[in-house]
Amino acid sequence: MKEERFLPIGSVVILSGGTKRAMITGYLSVDNKNTEKVYDYSGCMYPEGFLASNQTLLFNHDQIEKVFFKGFEDEEETVFMRQLNEIDKELKKSSKKNSEPKKKESKKTEKIPEKVEVDTLDVEE
Repeated sequence: MKEERFLPIGSVVILSGGTKRAMITGYLSVDNKNTEKVYDYSGCMYPEGFLASNQTLLFNHDQIEKVFFKGFEDEEETVFMRQLNEIDKELKKSSKKNSEPKKKESKKTEKIPEKVEVDTLDVEE
């Protein structure tokens, strides 16, 4: 059975609380402002597409409310998805390991929120 952790590139979705659809254009993206946070997807507005680098959407799978269209799938995509899921598992293990409290440190750290709202990627020009 195929794991449905990630949707294929080109999938068109609407996010929880959203009014405009988004198209998935990439995976495991990092925001330049918070490089420790990895988002499941990057995307662009649909049907407009990619207009400017500062309008890239970053969002997680659990923020998807509805899938309008599932992107193209073939053997190459299936192999890639298996690899992507392995990378995602490793990132989560690494993230979990790094977030465990260290016994010797007494510094107060800020808690990263569980759910992050959809954000745009700002690129300084």
